[in-house]
Amino acid sequence: MKTIRVLVADDHTILREGVVALLNGSGDCRVIGQAADGMRAVELALETEPDVIVLDISMPKLNGIDVIRRLSKELEHSRILVLTMHAEEEYVLHVVRAGASGFLLKDSASAELIDAVRCLANGRGYFGAHASRVMAQQVKQPNSRMEDPYRDLTSREREVFHLIAEGMTTKEIARHLSISTKTAENHRFRAMDKLGARNSAELIRYAAKHGLLD
Repeated sequence: MKTIRVLVADDHTILREGVVALLNGSGDCRVIGQAADGMRAVELALETEPDVIVLDISMPKLNGIDVIRRLSKELEHSRILVLTMHAEEEYVLHVVRAGASGFLLKDSASAELIDAVRCLANGRGYFGAHASRVMAQQVKQPNSRMEDPYRDLTSREREVFHLIAEGMTTKEIARHLSISTKTAENHRFRAMDKLGARNSAELIRYAAKHGLLD
């Protein structure tokens, strides 16, 4: 029986370690790396070239959707399974368009996660019941377009947006990202403009409403 090499990326330590223990105990999966942020996930994936990458959408430094976009271009044989708490329809469509091969909600049964990893390792896709309904609806109404200004944010604007949602000030964001305060402020203003927010408090409310808070 071939061993499935898996990389797990999630910034919540307890959840990530639980997924690691579950997969390592499955009999045919072996976790070869763990990442607590998006940038580290990319680094480890490029170093180890796992069969399957299990990752969350909301992660610091680089969000999951941007991780998927990058790795789907650079790793031909690695398949990506999104494991997230975000049930909004737009997220399902975003991850599929970005290049993910599977989507599961974090309240799924443990056995389903293992089945999903096995499916991806065998070259098939796996989408939980919720994601399957969303995709079926999109097939029925292919021209329907959900309002989602979040997708218009650049990678850096998303980073700044999430750091604001975590409560960081502009100066703290600048230090965290190793950019100037002025540059951080420019990213903040552009994110506010695209999301229709007048201040940081409204950005945080937007994040809460759309399930983007960690």
